[in-house]
This record gives sequence, C-alpha cells and structure tokens, in this order.
Amino acid sequence: MALTIRPYQENDADVIADLYNRHRDNPNPVAGGISGAELARELAERETATFLVAEDDERLVGTFGLFHHTGRRSARAGELIADMFFVHPAHRGGLVTGRLFTEAVEWMMRTGCLVLRLTVNPANTVAFRLYRRVGCVSVGRAVPGEDGNVELHNYIPLVIRSVFADLGERATAALGSLTSFASVTDARDDELRSDVRMVAGVRTVDYILVLGDFRIDASVDVDRGAVREARLTEPGGTVRELRITRPPYEVRAPRGVAPYRFTESGLTCEVDGEDGTLSVHAAGHPGPVLVSTWPSCRADRPAGWREGEPRDLTLEPVERGVRVTERDGDATVTGTFTLDGSGLLQEFTRTGTATGRIFQTVGLRQGVFTGTDGQDHPIGLGQGVRDASEIVAASRPVPEGGELTWRGRGVRVSLSADGPLRLVHSTLLERGLEPGADGVARMRTTIRPGVPDTARSLEVHAAAGGVTVWREGTTKVLRSPYPRTRSHGYNPHWSAGLWVTHENSRHDRAAGLGWGVPAAAAWEQKHPLGLHAPDSGLGWEIAADGDGIRVDTRASGTDRETVVWLTPQTPLRTAVVLDSDGERWELNSGDFRQVWARRAAVRLSDGRWLHCAPAAGPHDELVLRATPSGLLVGGVSAARESAWRFSVHDTPLSF
Repeated sequence: MALTIRPYQENDADVIADLYNRHRDNPNPVAGGISGAELARELAERETATFLVAEDDERLVGTFGLFHHTGRRSARAGELIADMFFVHPAHRGGLVTGRLFTEAVEWMMRTGCLVLRLTVNPANTVAFRLYRRVGCVSVGRAVPGEDGNVELHNYIPLVIRSVFADLGERATAALGSLTSFASVTDARDDELRSDVRMVAGVRTVDYILVLGDFRIDASVDVDRGAVREARLTEPGGTVRELRITRPPYEVRAPRGVAPYRFTESGLTCEVDGEDGTLSVHAAGHPGPVLVSTWPSCRADRPAGWREGEPRDLTLEPVERGVRVTERDGDATVTGTFTLDGSGLLQEFTRTGTATGRIFQTVGLRQGVFTGTDGQDHPIGLGQGVRDASEIVAASRPVPEGGELTWRGRGVRVSLSADGPLRLVHSTLLERGLEPGADGVARMRTTIRPGVPDTARSLEVHAAAGGVTVWREGTTKVLRSPYPRTRSHGYNPHWSAGLWVTHENSRHDRAAGLGWGVPAAAAWEQKHPLGLHAPDSGLGWEIAADGDGIRVDTRASGTDRETVVWLTPQTPLRTAVVLDSDGERWELNSGDFRQVWARRAAVRLSDGRWLHCAPAAGPHDELVLRATPSGLLVGGVSAARESAWRFSVHDTPLSF
C-alpha cells in the first residue's frame, strides 16, 4: 500500500463525486447524487481553507476538508469547520483515517487556525469514538439536532500553539515526535454529554496532553477561544506553570445589543443586533414565518442558516423599518428592511469584494408548497425539490421571474426570483445580491397573515346535558351526535361532547369508575355556558382561561366522584402524549384500553392537539379510554369543587 495525502486538484472533482455517490454512508448525501461540477462549485462557495485527498497506489480513497463556512454554520476567527471527511469502506480502520485527520490539524497549526469544529452522527460509533479519542469535545448541544449530528470542537492545536514558546527543549523535542493525536490526549468516553466545566463563571474544557514523559494540563475558555492556564509536569515530577502566548486573532464576543423590532399591518419584524439575522412574525402564527441571514462584508464569513457570528453592526430607525450597516475596513454592507401592507422589502448596497450571499428559511412546517411549475406539494424535506442542505451547490436554481408560494394555517408567503435564487430544500433558499441599475439589490417577500385562528364557538344544550359544539377557529374539538343519542363505549346515552357526571369512586373495589352515563334528572341552564342539576346538586360552568377554556364543577356532599367527560374529534386511532407520574409517554390509542395520567394531549383529526389538565387538585387525574366508538377522556376528582383546563395547540405537551 503506497498511501499519499495531498491537496485537492481540479481534475479530482469527478472522481470524488463518484466516490460519494457510490456509498450511501457518505457524510454529505444528496438524493440522486452530485456531479463533479457541483462538488467543485461547493468547494469554491465554502471558501475552502484546504481540502485533502488520500490516494492508495494513485486510487482516490478518502477526503477531508477544512472550511470557513458550510452553509449551515460560519466559523469564528481562528476556527475552521471540518466536513466531507470520508474514507472508502475498504480502508477504514487503517492508516487513512488517522493520516487525513493528523495532516489536516498540522496544516491548521502552520496557518494559525487553531480550533477545529466538526459534526458527526453519534450513531456512527466508529467515527464518533475516533473523534473523541483524538481530543474532540462537546461544548454546546450534546445530543443530535434535526440533521442527526452533534457538533464537536478540538482545541489541541490551540493548546500546543499557546504553550509552545515555554515548553523547553526536551518537551519540544517530544512534541516533534508526535505522529497522532490519539497517543497524546487522554481518552474521552463516548457518552452524549457536554465536556464544559464552569470555573468562576467561565465555560471551560480541560485537556491532558502526554508528550513522551512530559504532561501538559490546560484549561480552555471556549467562549473566548483562548487557553486560560496551563502547567507542565516534567519526567521527575516537577510541575511549573506555563506562560501563555495569545493566539494570533481575537474572537469577537457578543456586545449584548438588544434586537430591533417594528410592526406594520399584522407583521412584526425583529433584527438581531448581534448578527443581523432578520425574523418576520405574523399574527396568529407560532414562530417566525421568515428568517433571513445577514450578508457579510467578508467573503469567507457569510452567516449560515443555523448560525451566524457576532458582527459590528449599527442600527438606525427609518420609516416603517430599520437600516443596518456593517463595516470591515473599506468594505461595507448596508441593508434597509421595511414592512408595508404586502410584506417585507429588503434593500442592500455594498462595497468591497464580498459577493453577497444570504439564506432565507420559510417558517411554515405544515401546509402547501407550490413550485415554479405550479405543482402543489406538502411542505417537507424531499417534497417538491430534493434536499441539498449537505451540498448547497447541488440545489435547484429558480428561473428568473419564477414564483414560489407557501400556504399554511393563517399565513401565505410568496416571492419571485428577482435575482439569483436556489432552492436548497422546500423551505430553504439561497439568494444572491444582484444590484440593479441604481446599485441597490432588492428582494421583496409577500407575506399575507390571515385572520388569527382564535375564533371560538361553544354551544351548551340542557337537553343534551352538556356542550354539543366546541370549535377553535376551523378546528372541531368535540364529537357529539346531538340532537340524536347514541352509544359510546359502554354508555348507551351519549349525546353531548362534554358533560359532567357523578361516578363510583375510581378506588371502588367492586366496580371502579363508570362510563359517564347521565342521570335521568333534568338539567337547568342558569348560565350561558353552564348547567345545574337541582336533584343531585351537581353543577358546572365554562369560562375562558388564557388560550383555552376552564371547566369548574361543584357537587353537594357525596362520596361519589365528579367526572368531566369529553369525546374529542379524533380518528379511531390517534396519537396521545401523557404525563404519567412525571414521565412523558407517546402512545397510540389503538394500542391501549385505558390509561391514567396527570396531563394529556390528544391529536385531533385536523392535526392539532387538545391539551387536558387539572387546574387545581393535586389528586385529580385524567382517564383515557380507547373504544370502538373513539376516544373517551375523563377528568376525575373526589373534591366538592374541581377545575379542569382544556386548550388546543399546534404541538403536544412540553415538559
């Protein structure tokens, strides 16, 4: 085996693309594969620092890239992001993997980039353990994100560069014999947890490096990207503090600038004062409907759609908006953002060599996406357009003048390609700033917020003994056969969709809790949203409570329990999320007969969730029963007075 590690050359692109396309476990998959031209363009657009290839007898068998940004994220000063690390399956476990990694890190140390960032799928245990073995640590999110990866940092180059001048001849000689980081740093376990330790309010990670008979103990400030302190233990056991050399760069720290907000015609725009990210919110829609990153002054520092670095920005109000300016030497970018009756207008002017690249994310997770071909698709990854988030250069160009539309609950977002535009996936766009004749690049996004889906309809009928209609906007919450009477489970007299009964105690040894069969006594409607039964002394009322309703019950002295029953508008089999004694469970109603819970969320027929919870009593519980007629939910209380809260949301319970 004649193994060679060398820099990428232009004629490698087709070979590398073929290597990736032949192996589904490559780290940057794109449905349908990529072309050599797309790979070459990707390396150019990432402002590649270095891209190494491994050859075995002149056959390309591996790659390792170091980048200033990847589309998702942008590296801070002194950092590089490792990606496209791939080794042919026949060469894994041998020299190729270690040689690629070690030579990449040595290149970093020679060029003054001292912190390595990378992402890895923790389910790929071979790769994850390798990274941990060579000193990669977790400083932020220690569990997989949406893309399935965790992010790791390696500070060994920073540690070595920071103490090198004070090591002494013998320790320096031991360092010169280094062949692999795996033999230097103390092994770390492969648990998914953060390696950060708080010291005097500073987030730090600790390193132990062994250089022959010498040992370096170092502490790194991960937010400032600098070594805080280090000491050297010599072969005889002597320990001395090492003098720290500052890195040849300065990491920009956040300045604590508050976001700038302005509102117009049901839309609210928020501009992050640290990194310039713009978010647009529409009334009645959870989360932003559009997020747009800031185009950097520097070509190698565009903000990623997942992360942008702090910048020196000035923000000044303008009519119906804000003007944002970034300066870096002679280069400037100025963005003016305004809202009018039809949506958002972004106008950019710039000087310098930066090409101007931004990412925009449409914040609708459910609804309809309509592409330039006029075809409708459900919003989702791989729907309507392939997901090219791993290789942005493989994204689909949108023809000049082409129209894109997203429609969701209560909001519609649309835009035309009035400049360079590519669809990375169905809700992620890459846009270039192409100036017009006046030197201004303009982008308009039409955002039409609908009427907030909060209109509530409640109907109570004494003849039915309860609530027969409950709608939240267009969401039908309850099932009810009223004015007819049908059976539901073991209840032969089901008429209302929400009603209240007295039942045997849930602890009753002989019978247990009943099924909500209403008493024969008549109900009186003394309150528009409440009923009272004079014969039994049982009564209840409904009142608005925040974004939901509250049902208050009152019962005369009795040893029976009061139950608020509901028949939610669900499919026969539906998703249920429970808080069962503090534990969260996700179930399907087709898989159980009965469960008890402190809180519960039930998925309704239109995809929204009905949240159910006691409002007061510590011993009040919910019972959920799956029947051939559908789901039956009961709120059970032994108290003379009880209260229950019900509300409709787009998401299930949070813990």
